[in-house]
Amino acid sequence: MQITASMVKELRERTGAGMMDCKKALQESNGDIEAAIENMRKSGVAKAAKKAGRVAAEGVIVIKQAVDGSELVMVEVNCETDFVAKDENFIGFVEAVADTVLTRRPEGVEALSGLSISGGEGQTVEEARQQLVAKLGENIAIRRFIIYTSEGLTGNYLHGVRIGVLVDISGGDSELAKDLAMHIAASRPVCISEEGVSPEILKKEREIFTAQASESGKPPEIVEKMVEGRIKKFLKEITLLGQPFVKDPDTTVAKLLQDKKAKVNFFVRYEVGEGIEKKEDNFAEEVMAQAKGN
Repeated sequence: MQITASMVKELRERTGAGMMDCKKALQESNGDIEAAIENMRKSGVAKAAKKAGRVAAEGVIVIKQAVDGSELVMVEVNCETDFVAKDENFIGFVEAVADTVLTRRPEGVEALSGLSISGGEGQTVEEARQQLVAKLGENIAIRRFIIYTSEGLTGNYLHGVRIGVLVDISGGDSELAKDLAMHIAASRPVCISEEGVSPEILKKEREIFTAQASESGKPPEIVEKMVEGRIKKFLKEITLLGQPFVKDPDTTVAKLLQDKKAKVNFFVRYEVGEGIEKKEDNFAEEVMAQAKGN
């Protein structure tokens, strides 16, 4: 039977699923929309689609390393609640996703979705995700991952399951790499050195500091010195090399590296849900709205 655009449109409106999922379901049901809906519900496609718009800002971060130590991957997978983030089915899915990333090296999340999931008996990553959504009743999203091939000595650190860090250094030793990864997890540097700070960020901060200093009523030349002082402090706070080392606040990371004859080549820090706008439920307002409605 020929699958028409209107049939796909109707199925999309009734299930909320994507166009390709709807077309596939209609082909498998020979154009029977009711049968297609039933099959999509069984497979979890329809349920996953309906939950796709819900905010998923909880979850876990996993780090995997190749046997020879040359490559590491770090993956963040999100869900809606901390409760599901601790579920063994969810954790097993995240582990399988990380294994898939490490062995298959996809270009991005979209490419990853179409790959066979590690240990999934032929299931794709997306099919496994949809089934898990249907089972756990929450939106689940593979947010991001990084595949890193080491240039020198690589350290990694997981703070629970919510913060993950990869760091690559030249010189030093594995203990230094681990310490730096822990420092990055705690101190949230934006980049390695001042040279890596975005001009846009500097411009924005300079405007803010200038406006604040101008309110002091001091002469322009004093205001300029105040702004420069605040800029220097700001750069120390956001750059790895400028920060005081967490294990010895009297020593900067730059001094630590100098003493160890080491250099940081690269780092990346993930924190679960960072940058995702979470919905704040106001139950008092909700009750008031319902009372007014009654």
